[in-house]
Amino acid sequence: MAINYVPLDKDKHAALKVKQQHNFEYSKNAHLSAASIREFAQLAGSMPIVIIQDPKSNNYHCVAMLGVEPNKNMFWADDRWNAPAVPWNVQRYPFDVRPDGDKLGVYVDENSDLLVEDGLALFDEEGNPTEFMRNRHQFLGDLANSEMMTQRFLKKIAELDLLEPIQLLLTYENGQQRNVTGMFSISEKRLHELSDDVIVELHKAGFLGAIYAMLMSLGQLNRLVELSNNTDTPIRNLQLSVVKQDDAQAPQQESAPQA
Repeated sequence: MAINYVPLDKDKHAALKVKQQHNFEYSKNAHLSAASIREFAQLAGSMPIVIIQDPKSNNYHCVAMLGVEPNKNMFWADDRWNAPAVPWNVQRYPFDVRPDGDKLGVYVDENSDLLVEDGLALFDEEGNPTEFMRNRHQFLGDLANSEMMTQRFLKKIAELDLLEPIQLLLTYENGQQRNVTGMFSISEKRLHELSDDVIVELHKAGFLGAIYAMLMSLGQLNRLVELSNNTDTPIRNLQLSVVKQDDAQAPQQESAPQA
């Protein structure tokens, strides 16, 4: 059933209840998840964090790589999530924060399988948010603030020309190879060439730690190779490389799609 986000309304959704426990099954067909700056440190120990660019708006977005095959989340297997960290964008469902007039509002997917008759109530008999919903509001507010900070982070590193295109060369156990492009990371060389004043500025803005978390997270590409052994397309080898300027302008064999 198609996703149908609508503004959360205490009158319309007075009887709405959400499943108390679930296994994030709704994420099993997502190989990318939006990632925001305040969760980088936690995610970096479990999955790679890269940057992609919207071909329509040219805006940059940070994403956590949940897999390398379209529509296949390697962290969801055997009916459960198999990682110590779960991206906030996965955790927030079936709720979302979206523009509602001149402010942000809480939305809910009315078609979600997580809406059940015997779950946790969103509103009490007086129409006030329950403790569960108050906690959801706090979480969604933190997520919205983190996403706004992420956009400032992306704008700054783009201004400093720290972005560099990267690509993955995958070699499967059956001998087939596939090149995945359309991703960006931070250029360590250009980072080290920044002046001390700029480094201090990045540190005070909370961006320097995020940069190093992203760089460290690329080590988790090996984790994706390991997880691929549980799929029907096991990976023998994965090579990460920086795309040279001439190659970056050439047609891409396969691009990482939007989250």
